[in-house]
Amino acid sequence: MSNSEQLSLSDRRRALIFVNIMLSCIATTIMATALTTALPPIVADLSVDVQTGQWLTSGYSLAMGIVMPLTAFLITRFPTKPLYLAGAALFIIGSLVCVAPVPFAVIMIGRVIQACGNGLLMSMAQVVLMTIYPDNRGTIMGWYGLAVGVTPVIAPTLSGLMVDAFGWRSIFYLVIAVMAISLIAACFVFGNVLRTSQRSFDVLSFAVSVVAFGGVTLGVGNIGSMPFVSTAVLLPLALGVATSVWFVMLQLKRERPFLDVRILRNRGFALSVIGSMLLYFAMMGSSVMLPLYVQTIKGGSASMAGLVGLPGSLAMAIISPMAGRLYDRFGVKRLFLIGGICLTLSNLCMGLLPLAASIWVAATINVARSLAIGCLMMPLVTWGTACAGEGRLADANALLTALAASAHAGGMGLAAADMRGMNLTYLAMGACAVPLILIPLAFLRGKGTSRFATACDR
Repeated sequence: MSNSEQLSLSDRRRALIFVNIMLSCIATTIMATALTTALPPIVADLSVDVQTGQWLTSGYSLAMGIVMPLTAFLITRFPTKPLYLAGAALFIIGSLVCVAPVPFAVIMIGRVIQACGNGLLMSMAQVVLMTIYPDNRGTIMGWYGLAVGVTPVIAPTLSGLMVDAFGWRSIFYLVIAVMAISLIAACFVFGNVLRTSQRSFDVLSFAVSVVAFGGVTLGVGNIGSMPFVSTAVLLPLALGVATSVWFVMLQLKRERPFLDVRILRNRGFALSVIGSMLLYFAMMGSSVMLPLYVQTIKGGSASMAGLVGLPGSLAMAIISPMAGRLYDRFGVKRLFLIGGICLTLSNLCMGLLPLAASIWVAATINVARSLAIGCLMMPLVTWGTACAGEGRLADANALLTALAASAHAGGMGLAAADMRGMNLTYLAMGACAVPLILIPLAFLRGKGTSRFATACDR
């Protein structure tokens, strides 16, 4: 599809592309969190310890963090349709490796392949949607939030029921089937809707980005399971931070940067990055902690762990599209403030929850957390990319997603197998949510709205 044809997509074609993207994102997002509930039977079946088995989730996040900076180059260099199909194919191949009767190390390779496909699809999805729906981005991203926001919360429910009934490999069979349908449909409905240009591949920048984003993601991910003053945390973290400085200096010297980090000079975009990282840290920490609380601390089944999270999933399904429409009407400031307050208070409530409390008390508190996440997730992404400007959507999205993946890894590493550890984890997430209240009060003037916001001015 040529550049002129991009602007003349029919409403039906846009809708079909949107549905296809939603289907793909539901499948890929399931795999980001579903294995948390399935981890106990997986480690038992593969005869590995829990710490090794957790690499199926933390390694997935690590691979996502590494591949994200590359997506900005790929999106602007190669046509949309074949690139999207390649991402879906990679995800299916990785999933097929995971269901094969192979050792843990080979399954880990399959998870890395999955993460590469997921990273490409996730970055493309947001850029494509904001390109083909330029006039109501908040609303469309709110509906997109149903996939990337609700699925991580509902995945433990689904996976718990499936693991108890059919075994852990059934989760992979499900996502393979869904992604295969999406891949076939994409062959017919997708078009080359993003502009591309001829550009050379910057090998040095890519190599440095792998060490930078990989080191930070690995170091942050190890914080929850290792002492902070340890080689496993400080070495990759120090290497990642030092290499990140080198990466930024390289990009500032490039006339055509591999990843345009200059957009971080924009206050609105920088604030959206900070907010997104804090939000993902709190959200993914909860998706790990709630199933562990039900199964390990309260002695419930995998199915029960999933059901406890279900009310929160339904709450997020309701609020996410509403948040998108509210963003289009009022801007991000009010959503930022309301979401930050709800997230902070709900985390504090979980942090003070006694061992004798019913699991349904935790389920009720989780509803408040889910409403807060639904208010913030997609509006932050939409606002941040709008602040970056039309010509930098791919770079802005790659930066946002890569840094959120690092926070995601940190959240996934917060596992604690006792009540005191769970309380402390939620209190830590509550402390991290406090800046989400301070940011709109201190930095956003007026409405703090999307592309016309004061905070988006350079």
